[in-house]
Amino acid sequence: MSYIDLYMQSELISQGNKEPIIYIFGIPFDSTTSYKPGTRFGPSAIRQAFKNIEYNSLNNGINISNATIKDLGNLKFTVNPQYMLDMARKVSNEVINKGFTGILGGEHLITLGTYMACKNSSLVILDAHYDLRDEYNDTKYSHATFLRRIVEERGSDNILHIGARGFGDDELEFLKSSKIVSINSKRVHENPEVIKDYLTTFNEIYLSIDLDAIDPAFAPGVGTPEPLGLTIKQFFDILAILQERKIKAFDIVELSPPYDNGSTSVLAAKIILEMIASRL
Repeated sequence: MSYIDLYMQSELISQGNKEPIIYIFGIPFDSTTSYKPGTRFGPSAIRQAFKNIEYNSLNNGINISNATIKDLGNLKFTVNPQYMLDMARKVSNEVINKGFTGILGGEHLITLGTYMACKNSSLVILDAHYDLRDEYNDTKYSHATFLRRIVEERGSDNILHIGARGFGDDELEFLKSSKIVSINSKRVHENPEVIKDYLTTFNEIYLSIDLDAIDPAFAPGVGTPEPLGLTIKQFFDILAILQERKIKAFDIVELSPPYDNGSTSVLAAKIILEMIASRL
């Protein structure tokens, strides 16, 4: 029995009968959320929005209606961070080996499990926060600590962080000592194309998209909103630049439907559409 058979639940948005252009699964987890809970409902909200958007890509001029999408469903729900991470790592390793994969969160801690399945991939993170705390709310495994745990396990080479604007002094100290490359939101506002200078050595990418990287004026339904974020145009301009590289897998995290007016889940669905269109 595979880990997919062991841990996954029902399929939800599968379509087409050809070789899948993308595999999708969700991780409904928010046990360490520290501000606005509800990210466990993110995968279902993203799927619902995806079913109700138009399938034409503005950036690529492609209609994805005929693309085969294989939705594997969600991981089993748990409130145990270590158990979730174990499931996420095992399932991600199995699914990502099948092909291009999109993962729906859930809080940002899930990336500690999913990224580890991409052993040869660089990590690009779009996020308002660094998530480099050593401990948060009495735990080492939190949405606010996941990147520090990744650096401890894999090192800080080939990590690019984009969009930060909310962080503590201890995180800045670790950022500098670990030599993590960061392009904060102020630099993006000045010139979004600055990220091109940092991608020259990135051949294969795991992309982690925390929706709070985008300003809450555009994406209010997130677990930890932070002002002075990216505009929608800046975000999609950056996404287009990243799509010039090979993206092996991506996640979309921190959507909190109880605090959303619907625009954030539609934004997440639109991101999936553009990711699929870029593969076509």
